[in-house]
Amino acid sequence: MAADCGIVVLISGNGSNLQALIDESGHRGYRVAGVVCNEPSAFGLRRAARAGIPAAVVEHGDYPERADFDRALLAAVEKFAPGLIVLAGFMRILGPAFIEASLGRMLNIHPSLLPAYPGMRTHARVLAAGEREHGATVHFVNEKLDGGPIVARSRLMVGEDDTADSLAARIRRLEHALYPRVVGWYAAGRLRLGRDGGVYLDGAKLPTTGVEASEVAASIRCRGVGEDTADAVNTSM
Repeated sequence: MAADCGIVVLISGNGSNLQALIDESGHRGYRVAGVVCNEPSAFGLRRAARAGIPAAVVEHGDYPERADFDRALLAAVEKFAPGLIVLAGFMRILGPAFIEASLGRMLNIHPSLLPAYPGMRTHARVLAAGEREHGATVHFVNEKLDGGPIVARSRLMVGEDDTADSLAARIRRLEHALYPRVVGWYAAGRLRLGRDGGVYLDGAKLPTTGVEASEVAASIRCRGVGEDTADAVNTSM
């Protein structure tokens, strides 16, 4: 993959991960070539406009059949000729045709330590189960909902006073640190999905749980400490 890898980001709402990807693009070896959204009122479209990034809206309500929506969505994405498709809060289930056309070049981030807690309402479910740890996962997208091969996970300890809202805010900080870094790996040609379905980083096959990160690196970055310091603290990243 070329160092100047163009990515297309798919969103449905606020676009906080889109913003993190935009903010980090200057030194991660990728550029946000375009944004595609299925909700015309999504705040993420304003983020794209502020950054001068072209955007397209493909409203799912205009397509009674999912296959028709998928074709229109794929056409909108491919107009930007992306090297990588990045799902960032895109709240539609993609059909098999879209996934097949994008296999190995599409990533998603999910707010749980996959394979645990796929699907929605992860923070409330984690609290209800009394889990001590929670986190975020970046994975390649395949036909299984939140079930694609895992690239990296970042975790934190659940506090006694945590609520679903407080956990959501803490997990977002992890996501904003983790996602641009993984996208940068792909842009640099370091990350790939193998023909055997395994994930390879720098030529080495990763375990099925991917690379393990920690909240430490994310919290350091949030306090404004430099990238090199964060990497030194969290050498696994």
